[in-house]
Amino acid sequence: MDLELTGRRALVTGASAGLGAAIAEALAAEGVRLALIARREEPLRALAAKHGAVVIPCDITDPAALDQGAEAAVAALGGVDILINAAGASGPVELGAEDATWERSLALNFTAPRRLAERLLPAMRAARWGRVISLTGTSETHALNTAGSAKAALTFWSKGAASLVAADGVTVNCIAPGRLWSEQIRERLHPEAAARDRFIAANIPIGRFGEPEELASVAVFLASARAGYVTGTTVTVDGGMALAVR
Repeated sequence: MDLELTGRRALVTGASAGLGAAIAEALAAEGVRLALIARREEPLRALAAKHGAVVIPCDITDPAALDQGAEAAVAALGGVDILINAAGASGPVELGAEDATWERSLALNFTAPRRLAERLLPAMRAARWGRVISLTGTSETHALNTAGSAKAALTFWSKGAASLVAADGVTVNCIAPGRLWSEQIRERLHPEAAARDRFIAANIPIGRFGEPEELASVAVFLASARAGYVTGTTVTVDGGMALAVR
């Protein structure tokens, strides 16, 4: 199947590792030209070197840096057709967490992707073609997590934005990852093998964590011309985790 992506231009945040890097790799394989944003410059440059991508070291929670990063991507690529908002981080907290903790998570998981999309959408609408794809999270949460609230806001923003730009050939969608085998899973959420096995047995009907490439395939499809009639929705990639009885 020809996804008609050759020559398209994509900006990918959170591209230094994990899901962002996997999506960047999958887009590059389809002939997409890339601009890659992340805070960690060394792994970003290693990935960019493989694909001739533009490197933009940037803390997207800094509004000025985010605007400069968007401008750099547009200048280097000649425009951006596809925005992948993959940057984010989990933030488990207890009741009474400090406001600063919530504000940092909102800045990363909601405000930055919204600002970046709103910076790039006018040109997409003018070109009558564009894709905005944001990684969010499971639709329901079972513990208090700052990222869950922020990602819920991003999901609702995406639905509203989708309705406003659909007639201009621009789609806005979300992907809700379950437990995919990424750096965040290995080092923060499930560092111990025995605990991982218990979690899988209790929560994931398919019986394993997913691979980043499995989610990347979904992102590439949503970015393609073949998904032009898909907008304002969230695609869940979780091995049936949302179905598990708790």
